Formats: sequence, structure tokens, C-alpha cells
Amino acid sequence: MRNESESIEKLLVSLIKMVGKTNEKVDELTKRVRQLEIASKEQKYNRVYSFIAEPPSPSSSFGKKEYSNQ
Repeated sequence: MRNESESIEKLLVSLIKMVGKTNEKVDELTKRVRQLEIASKEQKYNRVYSFIAEPPSPSSSFGKKEYSNQ
């Protein structure tokens, strides 16, 4: 009976630790979601767009030879 009681106690302690770690992860995830919500609200007011790469414009001189009048 004592052995069974100790096993149940160890199992309970292990479960409490697991739940605690899960709660920490949920809290961290909640913080990240709040940060994203705040960032998205700020972007509504400060519409700043950045692009990794823009396609070349049709008037760009890429591939064209420029001649000078000298």
C-alpha cells in the first residue's frame, strides 16, 4: 500500500510539473499574440510598407546601353 501511495504521489508531482510547463508556454504564446495585435493596430495608423524586392520598372535602364553626346 505504501509503495502504491508513493507512486501516485510521484505521478501527481509529475503531472503538476507538466501542467506548469504547459501554462508557461501558453502564457508566452499569449504574450506573442498580444504583441502581434498591437503591431497590427499600429500599422493601421502608420501605414509603412516594405518590400523584400521590387520588380524592375519598364523605364529602368537595365540591359540598355546608354550613349553620351560627347
